[in-house]
Amino acid sequence: MKGKILVVIKLIVLIVSLALIITGQKTVGKPELGLMLFGLAGLLGLLYDYNRK
Repeated sequence: MKGKILVVIKLIVLIVSLALIITGQKTVGKPELGLMLFGLAGLLGLLYDYNRK
């Protein structure tokens, strides 16, 4: 049960991170850069968690 919950949480983080990157890429500016950096941080966090094992 715990493993399934973690998979769902990771999937939600992936979708949110990709959404932040895609929405931040549509226009140019500092707020959009911040959105893309938060999205990148989410993806890097998922990658770290995947490779940690």
